[in-house]
Amino acid sequence: MERIKVIGAGLAGCEAAYRAAKEGFKVTLYEMRPSVMTPAHTGGGFAELVCSNSLKSTDLCTAQGVLKREMKLLDSLIIEAAEATAVPAGGALAVDREKFSLYIENKIKSLPEIEVVRAERTEIDDYTVIAAGPLASAALTEELKKVTGGEYLNFFDAVAPIVTKESIDFSKAFYAGRYGKGGEDYLNCPMDAEEYYTFCEELVSAEKAVLREFEKKDVFNACMPVEIMAAKGKDTLRFGPLRPVGLTDPTTGKRPFSVVQLRKEDERGSMWNIVGFQTNLKFAEQKRVFSLIPALKNAEFVRYGVMHRNTFVNAPKVLGEGFSLAARPKVFLCGQLSGVEGYAESAASGIIAGINVCRVLKGQRPVTPPENTAIGGLMKYITSPNENFQPMHVGFPLMGEPITGIKDKTKRKAAYSERAERDFAVFKENL
Repeated sequence: MERIKVIGAGLAGCEAAYRAAKEGFKVTLYEMRPSVMTPAHTGGGFAELVCSNSLKSTDLCTAQGVLKREMKLLDSLIIEAAEATAVPAGGALAVDREKFSLYIENKIKSLPEIEVVRAERTEIDDYTVIAAGPLASAALTEELKKVTGGEYLNFFDAVAPIVTKESIDFSKAFYAGRYGKGGEDYLNCPMDAEEYYTFCEELVSAEKAVLREFEKKDVFNACMPVEIMAAKGKDTLRFGPLRPVGLTDPTTGKRPFSVVQLRKEDERGSMWNIVGFQTNLKFAEQKRVFSLIPALKNAEFVRYGVMHRNTFVNAPKVLGEGFSLAARPKVFLCGQLSGVEGYAESAASGIIAGINVCRVLKGQRPVTPPENTAIGGLMKYITSPNENFQPMHVGFPLMGEPITGIKDKTKRKAAYSERAERDFAVFKENL
């Protein structure tokens, strides 16, 4: 029988290999570390966590909690390992990094179906799952370019924050395109002079995330953070991304002093991108400073802005069914390379890729969980047409049609969770 090849023993690759082995298939798992290292890793351990040691919330009234529930139902190795090596972290699932990595490596090596090869693999043939991570080797990246088309491969994240529509104060915002062009494509959040200058002062003094040395050149050559623009002069933003030209505030009948524009992030308009606000501020600082914009005072952030090195494909252009490549349906891509963001999201994509490479080997079609679920909603988002595609992590706004008529936020989130649970149970039963 054909062997399944998995490239990369990170979170996604370990899940894919584990799933395929549990289904009875022979698997070769390739890991280039420690003979070939990345700039971020420190050793050769499987599923090494290079940033935080937290896999985020387990609360079932959060999208992260729902995601973990779905992963457990699919016998996730990563969640099993995290629970076995957990350290106290309140409502989050945090782990002892070394024990977590060792647990996963030992589990993988205990399975007779899996052969571990400590070498760099660059060949992409049928029944391969590519899970090489955001710092894939140069040689593999070149092969991936050939398969996907070089213009659809990106090497950095420069992402503006995204907020939920329901958290925007529409009494302090208005729809309009510049000079009457674009209809309701943009939502404009005006600020007067005092609000604008206060915002700029706080933006410039806010605490910034520390970039790793290898990231600095690529990231800042690609896109200038909004806080760096603000530091160039008090009116720089007002003549840049916050310029009010061509806009009239219907409340005053005049042109605003400055204006922050939001653009729809999804076809339903449940999420809005803060245009031009690529930033390197720490997440808590983004919440504090961007909430100074009057219309965003109570904004709920679906994702915060990030600027870091991250190799990923333009998923809407590249991916087909169930994390397969549109151009090579017997090849699968998962993890951050596929356009998902976050530890649990990467691992979940590995499970689905593992399920689907087995299905294709058996002559079956790939499967995708329903859109109302955490995994299905994320998959729908990253494969839907989007001219400004950037990686995304899971969130309730991605999970199917918005639930309306429930004013209480906690009860509304519980309703999303319950709907996802019902739909995922049907999906699991039919696997």
